[in-house]
Amino acid sequence: MGVVLAYTLAVALFCSFGNAQVTLVPAIITFGDSVVDVGNNDYIHTIFKANYPPYGRDFKNQEATGRFCNGKLATDITAENLGFTSYPPAYLSPQASGKNLLLGSNFASAGAGYDEHTSLLSHVIPLSQQLEYYKEYQGKLAKVAGSKKAASIIKDALYLVSAGSSDFIQNYYVNPFLNKAYTPDQYSSYLVSSFTSFVKSLYGLGARRIGVTSLPPLGCLPAARTIFGFHESGCVSRINTDAQQFNKKINSAATQLQKQLPDVKIVVFDVFKPLYDLVANPKKNGFTEATRGCCGTGTVETTSLLCNPKSYGTCTNASQYVFWDSVHPSQAANQILADSLIIQGISLIG
Repeated sequence: MGVVLAYTLAVALFCSFGNAQVTLVPAIITFGDSVVDVGNNDYIHTIFKANYPPYGRDFKNQEATGRFCNGKLATDITAENLGFTSYPPAYLSPQASGKNLLLGSNFASAGAGYDEHTSLLSHVIPLSQQLEYYKEYQGKLAKVAGSKKAASIIKDALYLVSAGSSDFIQNYYVNPFLNKAYTPDQYSSYLVSSFTSFVKSLYGLGARRIGVTSLPPLGCLPAARTIFGFHESGCVSRINTDAQQFNKKINSAATQLQKQLPDVKIVVFDVFKPLYDLVANPKKNGFTEATRGCCGTGTVETTSLLCNPKSYGTCTNASQYVFWDSVHPSQAANQILADSLIIQGISLIG
């Protein structure tokens, strides 16, 4: 974390609470896909799992928790930046009980999207079900904390939403029924409409501080280069253009929601630029490889079928790689993304 950012957060913590060990928000509640899933998919029947090596090899105790990374996710690092010493648990895990619920909870499911059909195709937890689990969580929280404290936690918690990548990479681009029926622009509009409905539902359940990630440069993901790049060198430009068009729409939708919903704060975190900068200029940021992931060949490995303990060619030092597998950033890249997120989201924790 940059010196200025670290100093700013330290001052905020000290001024607010003196020397007590505290957090800048009471809880973190997360919805979405594999970028933020901390293990919910471990408990459902799907091929989208990361609860086996080499996933988690640089995490605490070298534990494969279900995170699609060699170590920490950007949201884990964000939690640490906000003062948390442990992470809000995956809602379906045994850890999501008792006092652990006071930290918040994570409802994300790798493979989920704003399009319900994306989740159904991957046999994962759609956003609609994630919301239902959140309602359950509220009831459990009230029993643990009491209704008054629970209401305060719900109101002041930080809500994080990450979705959209699976809709394009695992559904739209490979689904002829979709890509023949809708242009990328039309599909983006459909997804943003779903995003708007989701945020309104979340708001109705008490959320007031909401951070949502933009799409990353999808055309720079190693899997996209392999599957859709053909003879194009570098990132797949048409896919990056689609991502940028989506990002414009979700920013516009967030602005409208901010006007429509009283007392809400919504920030769209720009993930596109910081990740694109890492891919375009890896050496500037201390990386040596940005075209393929560390796991196996690094070109197509994203699920248990391909990135596994027997994957041939897995790198020895993931910190030199921008990507861990063919879709997900390494912990080293997540550190840079998290530093960007905390700066962009300062209004959510003020």
